[in-house]
Amino acid sequence: MVQAMARYVWKGGQFIDRASGSPMDRPFAGAIVMPAVLSDIPEYRSPIDGRLITSRSQRRDDLKRNGCVEYEPSMRPKHPKFEAFEERRKRAMKESRL
Repeated sequence: MVQAMARYVWKGGQFIDRASGSPMDRPFAGAIVMPAVLSDIPEYRSPIDGRLITSRSQRRDDLKRNGCVEYEPSMRPKHPKFEAFEERRKRAMKESRL
């Protein structure tokens, strides 16, 4: 079972665990510790239903509501023209090494 990473909020001049409310442990001297802060996405209109999307949670809800998924480069459809180009490129690279 994988344990989820703790999530902290800044409150009262220190980082507090969101779930338990306990303060974050201080690292030993010399350790590199830096919280990761993800900025929210810029607002945009959903291309499907035109609703205004202003946060990541709204984006997830919009994708789910409309039966969509986040784009991954591996989802790109294969096209014979591009596959032939890739084969020629690989062959040329191999021949140039000889």
